[in-house]
Amino acid sequence: MKIKRALLIGILIWIIAILFYSASYYVPIMENREAQANLVLFVVVIPLVWLGCAFYYKNDLQTHGYLVGQTMLLTAVVLDGLFTVPFFIIPQGGSHYSFFTSLGFWIIAAEFLLVAVLYWYTRVYHKTNLQKN
Repeated sequence: MKIKRALLIGILIWIIAILFYSASYYVPIMENREAQANLVLFVVVIPLVWLGCAFYYKNDLQTHGYLVGQTMLLTAVVLDGLFTVPFFIIPQGGSHYSFFTSLGFWIIAAEFLLVAVLYWYTRVYHKTNLQKN
């Protein structure tokens, strides 16, 4: 596994996701802005992770999608703990505990891993089987 590559992609995904998350607060569509931001994040994570996996797998077809997704996700989680929670959640009255135990966080985390695994099975898995034969 190319850990440095997965970490950098995870950082890039987090940066873009947090920009969409933040921007969604300035476009009032729903009454509940937090739910709106989580919905935007839920939608944006799909193409971000898919493109991140596409970039990762240009040079490595051997690493399972779950490991790549897990590495990118854990990178984003660490950045959430260091930056997102202190700058976005705590000023609104939240805490690290409330952020990391919220259902929305876990749904998006599961989606993140699911997209990475689906990418691997749809775009990479058959190529690894062809190389073995």
